[in-house]
Amino acid sequence: MESSRIVEFLKDKSILITGSTGFLAKIFVEKVLRVQPEVKRLFLLVRAADAASANQRVQTEILGKDLFKVLRDKHGDGFHPFVASKVFPVAGDIVREDLGIQDSNLREKLWKEVGIVVNVAATTSFDDRYDVSLGINALGAKHILEFARRCVRLEMLLHVSTAYVAGEQSGLILEKKFLMGETLKGGSYLDIEAELRLVDKKKRELRAEYATEEVEKLAMKRLGMKRARYFGWPNTYVCTKAMGEMLLGHLRGDLPLVILRPTIITSVHRDPLPGWIEGTRTIDSLIMGYVKEKIGCLFGDLDIVGDVVPADMVVNAMMVTMAAHSNQRSEFIYHMSSSVRNPMTYSILEQSVYRYFLENPRVGKDGRIIKTRRLPVIRNMTRFRIYMTLRHKLPLGVLHLINLLSCGRFARGYNELNRKYKFVMHLVDLYEPYAFFRGYFDDLNMERLRMAMKKDDAEAWMFDFDPKHVDWEDYFYRIHVPGVLKYAFK
Repeated sequence: MESSRIVEFLKDKSILITGSTGFLAKIFVEKVLRVQPEVKRLFLLVRAADAASANQRVQTEILGKDLFKVLRDKHGDGFHPFVASKVFPVAGDIVREDLGIQDSNLREKLWKEVGIVVNVAATTSFDDRYDVSLGINALGAKHILEFARRCVRLEMLLHVSTAYVAGEQSGLILEKKFLMGETLKGGSYLDIEAELRLVDKKKRELRAEYATEEVEKLAMKRLGMKRARYFGWPNTYVCTKAMGEMLLGHLRGDLPLVILRPTIITSVHRDPLPGWIEGTRTIDSLIMGYVKEKIGCLFGDLDIVGDVVPADMVVNAMMVTMAAHSNQRSEFIYHMSSSVRNPMTYSILEQSVYRYFLENPRVGKDGRIIKTRRLPVIRNMTRFRIYMTLRHKLPLGVLHLINLLSCGRFARGYNELNRKYKFVMHLVDLYEPYAFFRGYFDDLNMERLRMAMKKDDAEAWMFDFDPKHVDWEDYFYRIHVPGVLKYAFK
């Protein structure tokens, strides 16, 4: 498949995009508009009460971002007329049937016109409420499939999942589909309908006890983690994303379906704005914790391969798979990963971060230069917990007692130290499975597409999705860490 076909493929297409205010979807929207100005229409599903609110969100949360600077410069004064002719905000919500689109005329318009549906909507918080995660990651996928079925011109449904639906497997992890009800723990069966009933029952019980909103939120979070781990997944996010894949595969019939599974998505590598990022991605929690002086050590094995992929390469892979499998009435699974093709160890990340702050020292609120020091690394979780107990938990207990005896004189210091301790232990609980993750994501299916792309070297660079083209040390030092500080940390 030549990449010139990709540009041509996008011409005159109408594409429905969910999760459009999210990090990855913004990059997708910008890329389509930039490489193929003759795309017919991009319908952006936005959670909003009405069309006016949806339009406001698109203007401020998508088109107003620095990411669109290249496109704005390209069109100059014609930028706003151009995007107005191509971008159509749609008020809705994937947790509801018909995607929550209230306007029946608009629904009919979408069913008649849309040729490609791209689902990027997700709640990516590892420990989000179980009801919320089920609604977005699992039922949301089902609702999108049902909506796509009614699109008479449909050529493709592209669903963005995560490679970590594999759970905590080790060794080579293949690009294979989930069967309905499949779990990662032998002898168990995942009945999604039963999980929904369980959530409803728990919420009724809580409300019968007049539980506060905060109590209900905490209970739903705990339930999600409990059920995920019962079925063999480390957290609610990857468990419910696996459910979404199951529903799509089970219910798709002969609908053309591509499931793309990226690994840890990082900032833009090259195109259009190197270093651009939104929110705090997985590895960036540690960078942010280091910048804010909230962590005093690292845990995990730095020799382990951490599988990361820049966001622009993920978007390029989305476009290539769309063009490759248009109107092919099968299900295709792809890992967008680097651990086999261009492995990056966590030691490279640690060295790059240390080098960056050594050459660009942090400045405290009082204007003082914060000395850059290398954090100690504890490679064993038992030792880490002993370290945290001796270094933080026991001193906190002593300080708490002193604070009580002094009538609260040390309350401020105690609260600050306690927040730091809880922050670190929360990170440990969420990220421990990945700090010691020993899996490698096979990307043979993706490699076949790369080989086909080499027929057109010039345009293959436009849609580059080969992690071998990334020098990880240079990328983290020169692009990613500065990008996190500029766009996420601000």
